[in-house]
Formats: sequence, structure tokens, C-alpha cells
Amino acid sequence: MKLRYALSVALIVAAAVPGAQALAQDAKAGAMKMSSVPQSPEWQRLKTLVGSWEGTMQEGGQAMPATVEVRMTGDGSAIMHVLGKDSPYEMVTMIHPDGKRLLATHYCAAHNQPRMALVPSPGANQIAFTFVDGTNIGPGEEHMRGVVFTFVDADHHEESWTSSGSAKPALFKFARKK
Repeated sequence: MKLRYALSVALIVAAAVPGAQALAQDAKAGAMKMSSVPQSPEWQRLKTLVGSWEGTMQEGGQAMPATVEVRMTGDGSAIMHVLGKDSPYEMVTMIHPDGKRLLATHYCAAHNQPRMALVPSPGANQIAFTFVDGTNIGPGEEHMRGVVFTFVDADHHEESWTSSGSAKPALFKFARKK
């Protein structure tokens, strides 16, 4: 059944996309080759965030409601983190392995895409990413510099997002929606 589905998808893609014949041939032969997804402790921990969350965002002395939806995509090879889903300021962060390192690309409401890499954690219950490079970031333009995920317990986590334009991070406190 799975091979039949893969073959059907590959044939549809081959018909619609020039140069996709190789994909169709691999699917026909049952030999589609995929890269492996390294199963680091940080990756395993981030996967526990899959689900819907609600809470607050604190920035500049103000607290406002916040939501985040986290799901796996790409056959378990990427984590899609959707902050403020369906709002005008919805932002998506894609977290994925890149060889032995872990990357997070943040598609920001500021119209830029900073890319961050995993760095040593500041605490045992934390996973941190810091800025590597990005797109659509001009000289002096504000962009995300890092994020720290803090795992409080199975149903609570915090996210501290640091921007290049602010001395203090925006702090999100989330509880899992049941």
C-alpha cells in the first residue's frame, strides 16, 4: 500500500515537474533514498513539543495572549513551529538536522529569515539556538538573534526570543492545550 502510494505520488510529480522522472523511477523500484535524521538528545527533546499550546508573551512590561502549534513534517525530518497561527503576525520556525548540527530558520513578521544553530545549553532543561546568518537582513535591520526553549514539565514550556534591536528578550510561557 505504501509503495503504491509513493509510486502514485512520484508519477503525478513526474508528469507535473520536468526532470522528476528519476523520482518516479526510484519509487517504481522501491529504492527511494532518503537521508537519515540524526536522533540527538536535543532533537528528541524538541519533538516532545508537538501539539497545541497557549499562554502569554511578555515584552516591554506588557503581557499578551500567545499561541504556538508545533508539528512534525517532511516524514519526521523537520519540526514546524507556528507562533500566532492565523494572526497577521504569524511566524514559522523550521527546526531540522543538517548533518550533525541542528538548525532553526525563523520566517519572521519582520520580513526576514534569520537562521540559527544549536549551541551549548545554558541549563539542563534548556535548548538554545544562536544566529548564524539570514536572508533579507540589511545593515542595521532588526532580526532574531537567538531562542532558548526551556522545558518546565511535559505540559509547560517557555521560549525566550532575543532580537538584535532589544536588550531584553520576549518571553513566552506556554501550557499544552488539552
